Amino acid sequence: PGSVALLLPTSGTTSRPKLVPLTHFNICTSAYASVAATALGAADRCLSVLPLYYGLGLNATVLASLAAGASVICTPGCDVTKFFAWLTDFRPTWCAAVPTMLQAILAQARLNGERVADCPLRFIRTATAPLPRRIFTELEQIFAAPVINFYGMTETASAPITMNPLPPRQRKAGSVGMPVWLDVAIMGDGGALLPRGESGQVVVRGASVMSGYDGAPLANQAAFAGDWFKTGDNGFFDDDGYLFLVGRSQEIINRGGEKIAPQEIDDVLLEHPA
Repeated sequence: PGSVALLLPTSGTTSRPKLVPLTHFNICTSAYASVAATALGAADRCLSVLPLYYGLGLNATVLASLAAGASVICTPGCDVTKFFAWLTDFRPTWCAAVPTMLQAILAQARLNGERVADCPLRFIRTATAPLPRRIFTELEQIFAAPVINFYGMTETASAPITMNPLPPRQRKAGSVGMPVWLDVAIMGDGGALLPRGESGQVVVRGASVMSGYDGAPLANQAAFAGDWFKTGDNGFFDDDGYLFLVGRSQEIINRGGEKIAPQEIDDVLLEHPA
């Protein structure tokens, strides 16, 4: 269990890639956390348009499906012209894609409404970046399936840090959901954990979290506060315990003392019809 199984590069908050050593225990914990979070069973079949050389495509999709005794269809890539034929041919119960892929699929879906209706999905899972509210809402309308935002990192073996729950529990547009199997908190600049409603850096700890970057003592010193791993993402928990991300800590713009997250600007721009 303690042996390193994977060395995955991640750039994270730096331009120079760091190596993330993941043990068999990290990876197995990640796979079963994904199974539990999405209630995967042997009857499930995933249509994945994700590359398999990333943690999300490998650990959270392929290995999670295998852990559940389920099936996964590994496509050559995100080909929106073939996507709806794949739905018809393979009859998947869920789909895994990142927001940019889903926006392209959505544009094509507007022309394939009748084929979408013929191929019902149990849910659509997305990760790696926040999904704009407008895209979230339209995807759910066209596919008649819940869209599940999944927040994970290479450093957590792509285990879900948080995830929007499946129906009948509430999904919140703009949120990356509630903690799954990991301890998740918000830490202030001084290292104290903050109460709900206050923004700070998202920190995590648990069985799927790496023990440290390979051969990078300075990076490890900066990345951990005790046993808490600092994700580099800023966010807050609302009163219901749902996590909202507001940007990367090193992307925050300080304009005359006012803190501005680029993601907030993106969200406004995406509301424009053009």
